[in-house]
Amino acid sequence: MIDTVKVGVAELKASDNHDVLASFGLGSCVAIAIYDPLMKVGGLAHVMLPESRSPEPPAMPGKFADTAVACLVEELIGLGARKRSLKSKLVGGAQMFELPGASSAEAKTACGPSVNIGARNIVAAREALGKLKIPIEGEDTGGNHGRTVRFDTSTGEVEVSSIRFGKSTL
Repeated sequence: MIDTVKVGVAELKASDNHDVLASFGLGSCVAIAIYDPLMKVGGLAHVMLPESRSPEPPAMPGKFADTAVACLVEELIGLGARKRSLKSKLVGGAQMFELPGASSAEAKTACGPSVNIGARNIVAAREALGKLKIPIEGEDTGGNHGRTVRFDTSTGEVEVSSIRFGKSTL
C-alpha cells in the first residue's frame, strides 16, 4: 500500500519508499517536485517565498525557492539519487487576489516586494533549478486558482487538481 505523506507550507520531504507526497491548497506557493526516474527517488518542496535574504541558512529551507531546491537535491542524493538524472515539475504560483490600486499590467510584472508573490515564486524556482541544471519536464503554474498536488515517487507522475479545472497529470 502506498502511503500519502503531507508536505505542508514551507516544508520539504524526500522519499525512496514509493510514497505519494502531497501538498494541499497551493495558492501563491509553488510545489517543486524533483525526481530521479532511474533510482525511483523523489522529493517535494512547498515553497512560500522566492528567496532567503539572510546570510545564515534558514531554519526552514523549504520556505524559500532558492534554499528549498538545493536542500531537496542534497536529501535526494543522500537517498541514492544521481544529480545528472534529476528531473523536475512545478505547480502553483497563482495570483489569488486582485491588488487594489494596481493595474493588471503592474501586477503581472511583479513590481515590488509584496506584489504577485506567485509569479516571483515561479521565477525563483526556475532559476534555482536552472543553476543546478535540473530540467523542468512539466508545469502547471500561474493563473488565479488554487491547486492540490500529489507526487507519486514510484512513477514520477504529478497529479494536479483544482476545483475550477479538475484533475490533470504532469
